[in-house]
Amino acid sequence: MTTLKLNGAAHPFNPGTTVADLVTAVTGRTLLATGQAADGGRLGVAVARNADIVPRSQWAHSRIEENDDVEIVTAVQGG
Repeated sequence: MTTLKLNGAAHPFNPGTTVADLVTAVTGRTLLATGQAADGGRLGVAVARNADIVPRSQWAHSRIEENDDVEIVTAVQGG
C-alpha cells in the first residue's frame, strides 16, 4: 500500500484513489461526478494537492499519487 500526506499526517491509500474519494472519506458524504454533495446540500470544502488548488469539477478525475501532499479544508461557521 502507498502513502500520502493528508492534512499533515501520513495515510495509506489504494492505487486509483481520487481526490473525490478522499473528500468522501473525510466528510462522510457521497459526491456526484461534479464534486457536489449527492444529498444536494452545501459541502463547504476546498482541496489543495501539492500546494495547487484542485477545482471541484476535477476531483473525480484527479488521481492521488504516492507522496502527494493533500490538504482538505472545511469551512466552519462562526467567529
